[in-house]
Amino acid sequence: MLWAGVPTEASLPALQIEIYYSSPTGRPLPHLAVGRRARNGRARMKTLLIVVHSLTGGARQMAEAACLGASAEPSVQPRLVSAQDARAADVLAADGYVFATPENLAAMAGRMKDFFDRAYYPVLDRINGRPYASLICAGSDGENAARQIARIAIGWRLRVVAAPLIVCTKAQTPEAILAAKTIGSADLDLCRDLGAALAAGLAAGIF
Repeated sequence: MLWAGVPTEASLPALQIEIYYSSPTGRPLPHLAVGRRARNGRARMKTLLIVVHSLTGGARQMAEAACLGASAEPSVQPRLVSAQDARAADVLAADGYVFATPENLAAMAGRMKDFFDRAYYPVLDRINGRPYASLICAGSDGENAARQIARIAIGWRLRVVAAPLIVCTKAQTPEAILAAKTIGSADLDLCRDLGAALAAGLAAGIF
């Protein structure tokens, strides 16, 4: 399910247009808050950077589903990069972003935080207005991790285009928390649709 409890209004433009995309499966997609359309001109290949960290596989499955959805758009090239390997140059080269992480101890994963620490200042004021969305794999909540990413994105002046997509696995015991995760097909469909919607928006030049 989509959760909309994280306040990110500061990252949205004063005037917005809300649009909806239809997915190949017929399910409604999350609405995207977007600015004005780009000027008419020759289309170029856009890049969607998907940065992911996953220890037990849940966030990775979500990121791969988003990547699959984005890959259906011929004019957008999705790049799935681990948080450990992602660099500031990857951020600068991309037109939009998906950040996928588990929530560990009510916070984003340390590897994802390390990525933001390394990339934050080298790209500051150089990626203003680019769109992003976040995917969170959590045991029971996920809001704190989503809120942390939103605060960093506000500092980068990114444009949030969908509410954080949080999947709760209900893992509560140490054994369940450390076990390999399998994300359900319905949740993966939401991740896939989110990737497709973000890619469609990039291709259309609306953000």
